[in-house]
Amino acid sequence: MKAIAAAFLLVLAQPAHAWFDAGHQAIAAAAFVQLEPEAQQKVGRLLALHPDYPAWTTGVPEPERTKIAFIRASTWADDIKRRQDFWKNALAEDGEHATDNIGYGDRRSHPYWHYMDLPFSPDGAPTSAAPEPNALTQIRVFAKTLGSDASDEVKSYDLVWLEHLIADAHQPLHATSRFSKRLPKGDSGGNLELICLSFVCGLKLHAFWDSLLGQSGEPADAIETAARLPGPDPDRVGELEPRVWFEESAALAQAVVYKNAIGDGEGPFELDQAYQAQAREIARAQAALAAARLAGILNAALSRK
Repeated sequence: MKAIAAAFLLVLAQPAHAWFDAGHQAIAAAAFVQLEPEAQQKVGRLLALHPDYPAWTTGVPEPERTKIAFIRASTWADDIKRRQDFWKNALAEDGEHATDNIGYGDRRSHPYWHYMDLPFSPDGAPTSAAPEPNALTQIRVFAKTLGSDASDEVKSYDLVWLEHLIADAHQPLHATSRFSKRLPKGDSGGNLELICLSFVCGLKLHAFWDSLLGQSGEPADAIETAARLPGPDPDRVGELEPRVWFEESAALAQAVVYKNAIGDGEGPFELDQAYQAQAREIARAQAALAAARLAGILNAALSRK
């Protein structure tokens, strides 16, 4: 049990990658089966231009290559944060290159593209607006470019970023930062709060929410997880304005993530079984919604009208 706890602590103590690989891949798997045939075909052609496509599809039967590549591509935007051939600069360091959309020649990992933290304060502390560029600005740029006459290499790059960022937009802690008198600079989407589960303490609140869809990085597991997701809310599937997605996620964070168990300051805070069960339900519902909306954006950009 101590070894399991230590391993779990190590995983959840890593830098935040929304949903972890398992969540991103499950959302991609669920989205792929909702793509229209023409969109699937164009997705396959664009993914084949990705530098990692040969590695993604090694040993994969030809009829399955597009699907498996699409699933694996969903984590690429996190993978490059760990690669030595990419720069891991902050927004201020990247300067005028922070909004580059030039394809795979861009060796910046753009960590600030992964979230848009809408601020709130429960105690009246001053807040700071989310800086730009951010996940919202980039989703808009990439979706527009995907449906344009831009080069296929740039469209390929934008496709894999869209896969990732639309999933990020539906993780509540990628859409808000809580400001308080004890955390006057904000909590960085729950990264500054520590929590305790039944067998281990010292985990990040953000990482706990990232972990709720699993920790496997295998496409087969992602396909199985996707098949078990609930049906997305039919009244919300057609909402393809990304600003609304972030507002929904921020509202969930305020209503659920920070309520009851999570007090002011850094913690650590004990998450009881009721909190954890509700979090899992919300994560599954958000994943299903993210998949449907991802498919909707790609169908709109890549299918004939």
